[in-house]
Parts: sequence; C-alpha cells; structure tokens
Amino acid sequence: MSSKTLIVIGNGMVGHHFLEQFADSPAAAGFSTMVFGEEKQLAYDRVHLSEYFSGSTHADLAMGTADWYQQKGIDLRLNEPVTTIDRSNRTVTTGKGAYHYDELVLATGSYPFVPPIDGKDNDNCFVYRTLEDLDRIRACADGAKTGVVVGGGLLGLEAANALKSLGLNAHVVEFAPRLMPVQLDEDGGALLRRKIEDLGVQVHTEKATTAIVEGEDCRLRMNFSDDSHLETDLIVFSAGIRPQDALARSCELELGERGGIVINNQCATSDPHIHAIGECALWNQQIFGLVAPGYTMARTLSAALNGEKDAAFTGADMSTKLKLLGVDVGSIGDAHARTPGARNIRFNDEKAGHYRRMVISEDGRKLLGAILVGDNSHYDTLLQYALNGIELPENPEALILPEGQGGAPTLGLDALPEAASICSCHNVTKGDICCAIDAGATDLGAVKAETKASTGCGGCAALLKNVVDSELEKRGVEVSRDICEHFPYSRQDLFNIVRVNGIRTFRTLIRQHGKGHGCDICKPTVASILATCWNEHILATDHVPLQDTNDTFMANMQKNGTYSIVPRIPGGEITPDKLIVLGQVAKEYDLYTKITGGQRVDLFGATLSQLPEIWEKLIAAGFETGHAYGKSLRTVKSCVGSTWCRYGVQDSVGMAIYLENRYKGLRSPHKIKMAVSGCTRECAEAQSKDIGVIATENGWNLYVCGNGGMRPRHADLFATDLSDEELIRTIDRVLMFYVRTADRLQRTSVWMENMEGGLDYLKQVVLEDSLGIGAELEQHMADIVGTYQCEWKSAVEDPEKRKRFREFVNAPGQKDPVQQWTTERLQRRPVLASGEA
Repeated sequence: MSSKTLIVIGNGMVGHHFLEQFADSPAAAGFSTMVFGEEKQLAYDRVHLSEYFSGSTHADLAMGTADWYQQKGIDLRLNEPVTTIDRSNRTVTTGKGAYHYDELVLATGSYPFVPPIDGKDNDNCFVYRTLEDLDRIRACADGAKTGVVVGGGLLGLEAANALKSLGLNAHVVEFAPRLMPVQLDEDGGALLRRKIEDLGVQVHTEKATTAIVEGEDCRLRMNFSDDSHLETDLIVFSAGIRPQDALARSCELELGERGGIVINNQCATSDPHIHAIGECALWNQQIFGLVAPGYTMARTLSAALNGEKDAAFTGADMSTKLKLLGVDVGSIGDAHARTPGARNIRFNDEKAGHYRRMVISEDGRKLLGAILVGDNSHYDTLLQYALNGIELPENPEALILPEGQGGAPTLGLDALPEAASICSCHNVTKGDICCAIDAGATDLGAVKAETKASTGCGGCAALLKNVVDSELEKRGVEVSRDICEHFPYSRQDLFNIVRVNGIRTFRTLIRQHGKGHGCDICKPTVASILATCWNEHILATDHVPLQDTNDTFMANMQKNGTYSIVPRIPGGEITPDKLIVLGQVAKEYDLYTKITGGQRVDLFGATLSQLPEIWEKLIAAGFETGHAYGKSLRTVKSCVGSTWCRYGVQDSVGMAIYLENRYKGLRSPHKIKMAVSGCTRECAEAQSKDIGVIATENGWNLYVCGNGGMRPRHADLFATDLSDEELIRTIDRVLMFYVRTADRLQRTSVWMENMEGGLDYLKQVVLEDSLGIGAELEQHMADIVGTYQCEWKSAVEDPEKRKRFREFVNAPGQKDPVQQWTTERLQRRPVLASGEA
C-alpha cells in the first residue's frame, strides 16, 4: 500500500502530461495520487480549442478518459477547486474538505489578462480560455452582428477567426502598432494585417480602450483614447495571459516581481515539497506561454521525483509555426535581432504576399532567428539551422529566396544531428526516431505510436514523415509509393496511364502495366479512375468485379445486411410533393428515416431485392441517385440565401442546386462535400467543406480543401468576388486537378497539404494556368457533365443489371429469416446483438 500522497492541482494539458509521465514510472508505486481540477471536464487540448466552433466536442479534444485515471489508480476530482494550501501541515483545502500531501504539484496554468477598462464586466464581454467561455460566446453571438477581439496576438487572431466562423463581422483591436508584436517585425505585421483584412476581419492598431458603454446601434460601444469609437455586440478579451499564482501567493511561496511561481531547474519552488510546472511557473525570470515548454517541465519533474540526478529544465525554444485565419505565420529564435552584432536578410514579395526575414550572426555562420508570413514552407529548414547550430551556406539568402531567384533546396535530412529536435511538444529527437526504427518500427504509424511524435500540435508532421522515410530507406527498407503489390505506380501514375493510353478496362491495364489479378486496394481505385476518365456506368461488365459492396449495389450496406437509400436533394431544396413520396415509400417498405447533416433524407432497412423497386418509385417522382455509396460528390449544403433571409446578398440555394447538378456524376479519390452560404454569417458552414462558396455584395468568395470528420480542417480562401461564370470555371479546374493528381482515398485537405507549394502552387495552376492545362481541365469536366447518367435509372431499366439484386435466385421475394427487428421511437430498427449498447 502506498505510504505517501502526491497531489496535483490543475487538470490542464501540462498537468495531464505530468500524470502520463509519472503514472508509469517506478516512483508512482510509492504514492497515492490525487488530482484536483477546477473545470467540470477532463483535461482537453487547448491548442486546438477553436475547433470547438467547427463541430469538435469535448470528447474530440479530451486528452484522456475517466477509465484511464481509474486504471492508473489516480483519484480524479473535477469541479473541485483548491482554495488554500497549508505548508506547515502539508494540506490542501477545497470546498469538500482538507487533504494531506507529501509532494504537491502546482499545474494551475494561467488566466487571461483583462485590461482595467471601465465596463469590462459587461455581460457581453468574455475571455477566450475554456470550453465554457466558448459556449458563452456562441450563445451571445446568436442574434449578434459584430464582434470585437481585444488583442492582436496568437490567441486574439484565433478568437477573431472564431467570431468570423459564427457569422459575425469581426474586428481586432490591438494596443501595439502591429499584429503579433512579440513574434513579428513591422514588415511582417503589415503583411499579416493586409492578408487578414482581405479575409474580412477589420484590424485597428494603436488603439487604447478607455471605456465600454452602451451602444446606439449595437449592444456596446468601445471608446478609445484618441476620441474615436467602435460599436459591437460582444467583446472577447485576448490581451495576453498572467500566471495563475494566487494559491502560491496565499501560502507565501516565492514569486517573481511580476508574478509567477519561482522554480529551479528541477521545477521545485521555494518549498522543496511543492513543485510548479507550465504557465504558472517562473524559470529564470521567464514565463513560457506555449505547451511544449510545459511538457518539458512535466517530464523533468517526473524524472526528478524518480531520483534522476541529471533531470533539469534548462529553458525551451519558443519558435512557433501557425496558420492564423488561413495565413501562414512562423517565428524562430531571436526574430527581432536583439543579439549584439546580429545582421538581417529580408525577402519581401508584396505581390505574392510572402515575407521572410533571417537574423544571422555577425560572422554570417549561424542562424539566430527568422520571421515568415504568408508561406511556412521554409520553416522546418530554418528551425533546424537555428536549433542545432548548423553552419549556414556561403550564400545564406538562398534559404529564403524562391527557387527561380537563387533559392536553394531545403536542408538535407542527413545534415541533421541525432540531437535535432523533430517534435518539441514531446521532446522527440532525430535520435529517438532512429532508435524506434532500430527497435522494429517499420512505418510512420509505428514511429508515432512509439515516440508520440506529431501527436501534440501536429506542426512537425511533414518533417517527421520525411525523417522516417529517409531513415527507413537508409536501413534498406524500401519506402514504397506504389498503390499495391500489383501495380508499381501511384494513383496519379495510373490515372495518367489510363488517360493517355485510352485504357477502358482493368483487365487491359493490369495485363499491360501490372501483374497478378488485383486486390481490394487497386480494383476500386482503378474503377474510380475509369469512371472519372470515361464516365461509364458503375455496373458496366468490366467494372462490376472491381467494386466494393456499396458501389456494386449502389446503396450503403448496414450492420444487419440491409441497405440504406439516399436520393439526391440538390441544395437541400425539396417540394412538398417529393417529401410526401419519401414518406409514402418509407411507410410502404417500413424503412427507418433520418434527416442527414447534408440536408437529405436517408431511408434505412431495404433488402437487396427491394432496392430496384424503391428506386423505380423514387425515379418516377423525379429523384435521382444521391451517390451516398460512392467516392464522389455527396451534397451541396445551402442556406436559404437572398430569397428569404434578410441578411442574404446572393441566391445561395440557386447556386447550390446548380453546383450539385453540375458535379453530381464526378468520381473522385475521396468523397467531396460542398456548401454555399448566402452571406458571411455562414449558416451553410461552407468553410468546413472541400468546396465552400460564400456570397459577397460583388459575387462569390471561394474556399477550398476544408473538411470535417476525424481530422477537421478549415478551408482556405482561394479567390474573391467571383462572377457566376468565374466561380464555375475555377471549381472545374480545382476538382479536375484534384481528381488527376491526388493519391488513393486522399481528401482534398490532405492533397493540398502534401502538395509541394501548397495553396500558392494550386492558385498558380488554377488561377494563373501556370501549367497551361486550364482548358484541358475544363473540357474534361464538360465531358463528365455531358455524359452524366443516373446510375439507379440505368440499372432498373437494364434487365441484366437488375438480375444482380436477387437475394434468393430460386425463391424470389422471400424475406431473409436471419434479420431480426424491433421498434424504437415509432420506427423499425435492427435488434442489437448481445453485448451491444
């Protein structure tokens, strides 16, 4: 039985990481561990807090489960804040009692700084720190038009993006002369401001708020020291953080002059039995406001409690790589050239919107710092030069110049020393990755599982993959880019082979360019390529053996062997007569009905033999296949737009219907979702889609390569104020370029992230026609649009295709005796198997 008690105050990211490190260490067996959290929820990922507004839940952001704490023997007490610490008796007190400790860890984090402004306590004023804060902001935004963020730093710009995503006209008010004054210089801040204002967020710098009063046209009015003012419906304060050191102050631990709990290299405070980690801790007169240094402190403390004499926190790199409102921003090391003798090299392309600054040592041999705005493709290389003291090339400017202007290739991975930091969140070095590979990790997933690299903020993902691939290849492990063992080609290669050689069957392709008989990977991939290139029916004789179950039967198989049917409802617009037909069909066949998130109606529970009958009834009423079973366009979501909404500025429903009818037959590497919003309030959630369209007074803004799902990604602004014709032409090119060049089962978001040059390169190809293929892409799309056929209709009208839907060849119409049903909420559903919830 444990003889000592360890208490951790704070269940945030750093506190949780400490527990992960300590719980599996030898010292843990000698302690009973208790954790007190102020919030009601388990520790969650604050780095990705803004994703809460994009549909992520606490469960998505949670860093652990209640079961994990129980399995590790940790007594977790949420919603129980500690009020006092008695150092003499070694106890902490909460509203529920007093608890003894032998060792105490303060992981209390920080709190948002709110400037001392008259009116700051108004009910429409908020901070941006917790999920509860975000819930209150969302509730206040309902019915509001304008929102202001006070603070133009990292969190402030994230908060502005959140307000914009809630449909508000967003403003940023910053006291300093530029945005992100800690990370950026004057030129970098000016470019960031231009890019953010181009996205519709208004920026006000050098503004000191003197009072917040009742507004005339909005709920509030902000009065500034220069006698100007700004009206808004809500205000979010994001003007920096302060260490949460109230408990330490009350028990008279040593604090810094400006706050923060003073710690030594082992994270011990002035009381040797009390320790502090994360944003509440002050080391060498520094507060570290990033998660990676907090994680390093957590690991250091765990090691120290385990008696490791060499355990020491010696500072942390504060370099950051971010995407703020879709704009790349990077800051490395001594970005402001404060080192004596430091020299600067700058590259500023105002036309392309790229700014790069290198700070080098006086002798020109070492990189001291860097600033990047608009393009972070150089970040990983510059960071490794700075962190590892790698000597700069003879012409260091080559590291930031474009290739066409004397730019050099990126730093070779072999030049990185073993101690090179690859993942700062989890302190994973190149050497750690090599050890994991030598111990048996043979792919990227295995390396991640072993080292936890790239499982924090994710900023090192690209560099990690490159290192893993390089190290595997050096050990003689072939890093294959082939689609499978049957074809020595990628999907893009196969697409080009099919298109150029006019190949129309899998049999011809594998005979001429592959080997064997194919598999479940290459067959559906080739089927998709053939469909894209030649647009033949999915049940064409040569295609049938290639399809998976859903494509084969043009419906989604469910867990009990029945199928769901999703007719297309373009733009979500449907007549009462069609709604009645859906109800009649569902009632006749006793189908479970569910309205989907894409503004369609899903009919569940049809048997295989019923599919053609149901399709016939739907087709007679004017419905078509919704392609819910295929890797193709699923839906184009829309709001009601200018037809009904008092805020709408364009006919979003009309445009959504046009887009859905245009692209409904397109087969692609992965499913595609679109949305059209009639104004910037964004009710259709267009910025979370592969193709998102938002109406403006002057036309349409186009967003590309966003997605929801397991790894949500905000779409990037691609073009603004497009006419109808320009919008269609641009989407045609984007989609066809994606279809031609993406990997198997690759979402548009991952496709663009992995594309060399990323968004800027895609703009060059599509908007500037840099490859000279724009007309070809448009013609290919026109061919697909012109040869569209409803796959359901073609199947029910062809007797040979219809034969495929017989369940019992010798007993037509007989029901499957294995299927068991029950009734729930007045609808039929499958009987759950034993043990299912």
